[in-house]
Amino acid sequence: MHGPARRHLGAAEATRCKVLAQPVIAHYAPEKGTGWHRHEAGFHLVVMLRGWARFMYEDQETLVSAGDCVHQRPGVRHHLFDYSPDREYLEIVGPAEFKTIDVDPVCAVPSPRGWGL
Repeated sequence: MHGPARRHLGAAEATRCKVLAQPVIAHYAPEKGTGWHRHEAGFHLVVMLRGWARFMYEDQETLVSAGDCVHQRPGVRHHLFDYSPDREYLEIVGPAEFKTIDVDPVCAVPSPRGWGL
């Protein structure tokens, strides 16, 4: 599976690793999504710049559209499972060096619509 394109913006260096800011751009149609995981971070924001994405946060499906900002509370189990071809979001995380931990599935996840919508 191919991952999204990420480009660091220099925030980690400027803040001595207190904050990471990176745009995340879709280059491949969703197939299986990110899988269930959680982050060990003090804060994690997702600001959707273009397009849309569907996440599972615990057992709640959440649509995030352009202009939306989501605070992923520390430790929340989540799964990004579907998104539009033009999806681009800004991810802001503190600290810059954080862990991503795979977790057992919380619930069933809807199938992605794919880019044939």
